[in-house]
Amino acid sequence: MSRFHSLLFFLLLLTGTAHATAFLPVVAVPDTAQLTLAEAEQRFAQNNLLLLAQRYNVSAAQAQILQARLWDNPTLSLEQNTYNPNTRRAFDVTRRGESIVQVQQLFAIAGRRKAAANVAQQGALVEQFNLEDLLRTLNYQLRTTFFDLYYKQQTVGTYNTEINSFQRTLTAYQNQYEKGNIALKEVIRLRAFLFDLQTERQALLSEIATQESDLRILLRESSGTYFRPTVNDSRLQALSLTGFSEEQLADTAQVARADLRARQADVEQQNQNLRLQRALAAPDLAVGYVYDRAGSYIQNYNAVTLGVAVPIFNRNQGNIRTAQAQIEQSRAQRDQQLLTVRNDVQEAWRQAQQTDALYQTATRNISDFSRLIQGIEQSYAKRNITIVEFLDFYESYKNNIVQLNQLRAARLRAFESLNFSVGRTVFNAE
Repeated sequence: MSRFHSLLFFLLLLTGTAHATAFLPVVAVPDTAQLTLAEAEQRFAQNNLLLLAQRYNVSAAQAQILQARLWDNPTLSLEQNTYNPNTRRAFDVTRRGESIVQVQQLFAIAGRRKAAANVAQQGALVEQFNLEDLLRTLNYQLRTTFFDLYYKQQTVGTYNTEINSFQRTLTAYQNQYEKGNIALKEVIRLRAFLFDLQTERQALLSEIATQESDLRILLRESSGTYFRPTVNDSRLQALSLTGFSEEQLADTAQVARADLRARQADVEQQNQNLRLQRALAAPDLAVGYVYDRAGSYIQNYNAVTLGVAVPIFNRNQGNIRTAQAQIEQSRAQRDQQLLTVRNDVQEAWRQAQQTDALYQTATRNISDFSRLIQGIEQSYAKRNITIVEFLDFYESYKNNIVQLNQLRAARLRAFESLNFSVGRTVFNAE
C-alpha cells in the first residue's frame, strides 16, 4: 500500500470515528455544585464515616474510665436447711429451723481502683489523639484532592477551548481540501493533532472522575454530584515560606502532631499500668457479715468476717515484669515517632522550597500566549507559516498551560504536605 493510500485510509478512519461519535446517545450530565474549601471541610467534619467510627472508639475508651472507678458488687448468700428432722418440716423457716445469711463486700486496697482509672484515662487520651491524627490525615487528603481537582478542571477548560478552536480551523481546511485548494496530507495532520488533543482530554477526565469519587467518599456524598472547587487565586499566589524556618516548624510539629502525642500518652499509660500491676500484688480485703439462726453455739448468731489472700506464691511478678518491658517498648516507639516527625518536616520543607522557587520563576501570565496563538492562526490562514510551525506553536501553547497548572497544583500540594507534617494548618489558602 502506497503512502498516499495509507494516509487516505487513516483519514477515512478518523472521519468515520467522528461521524460515529456524532450519533452517540446523549449521556446524562450529573448535578454540578460549586464548592469552596471551607464548605468542603465543614461537610467532611460532620459526615465522614471514618471519623464517626473513630469517635465511637473515643466514647468507648471514655466509658472504660467510668468502669474502672466502680466498686465491686457485694455478695449476698443464703443457706437454708432442706429438711428439719426435729420438726419434720422441709425448708423449715420457723424459729426452730436453720437459716444462714451472709453478706460480703470486696475492698481493693493499695490504690488499685485509682490506678485502673488512670490507665483507662490514658487509654482514652490515646484514642482521642488517634482521632485527631485520623482527622489530620483525611483532611490532608481532602485538601490535596480539592486543589488537584481545581487545577485539572482548569486544564480541561483549556483543552475544551483549544479543541473547539481547532475544530473550526479543521472544518475550514476540510472545505478548502474539498475545493482542491490544499493537499490531503495537511488535513490529515490537522485531524491527527485534534485526535491527540481529544485523547489527552479524555485521559484527564478519567483522572478527574477518580478524584471526584474520592471527594464524594470523603464528604459522604452519595448523589453522584459533580463538584467544581472554587478558590481565591490571589490567596493561593500569596502563599509564601517567608517568616518561617525549618527549625521553627519542626518545634511546632513536636507539640502539634497528634500521632506523636498519642505515643507520649501511650508511654504514660504504660507507666500507670505498672502502678496498677504493683497494686494488684497487694491482696483485696473481703469484709462480711454472717447471721446464723440455729447452727451455732447460740441461737441467732451474728458475726463480722474479714478475709485476705496471703501473697506467698503469687505476687503478680510476671505482670509487673511485662509492664516494665512495655514501658521500654512504648518509649522506643515514641522516640522513633519523634525522629519520624522531624524528618517529615525537613523533607516537606525542602519540597515546598524547591516547588515554590520554581513557581516564582515561571511565567504565570498566559494572556500573552492567548494573543500569540490568535496571531498564529491568522498567519497560518494566510499561509505565512507552514503546518509544522502552526502545530508546533499550538503544542507549545497547550503544554505551557498544562504544565503551569500542574506546577500550581504541585506547589499547593507541597504547602499542604508541609501543613500535614507540622500537624497544623500553618499555610492556609482560604
